[in-house]
Amino acid sequence: MAEDNFFDRVYEVVRLIPTGRVTSYGAIAAYLGSKSSSRVVGYAMRASGKLYPPIPAHRVVNRTGLLTGKFHFDSFELMEQMLRSEGIEVENNQVQNFEKIFWDPAIELA
Repeated sequence: MAEDNFFDRVYEVVRLIPTGRVTSYGAIAAYLGSKSSSRVVGYAMRASGKLYPPIPAHRVVNRTGLLTGKFHFDSFELMEQMLRSEGIEVENNQVQNFEKIFWDPAIELA
């Protein structure tokens, strides 16, 4: 599978994450049939900054809700600020009520 094609498929999924919800790199990779490619999903998020329409990369976190991608935003606080602006609680760089607001593409897009 070509990387650009995989990135495009990742972006299609991420654009569908509703406001106020989050998903994980691994959930996206699994939905796309490449369960072991969660790191590549992360690479896609890192490369998504200048795309249009915008990619809501702030809604993609690690499997425990940690904001591991925050270092790739314009400031370390921006990812958290964007999540908070959508009503998502974040404490110590971790999404609170993660299970409740988790958006699983395998279920939501079935």
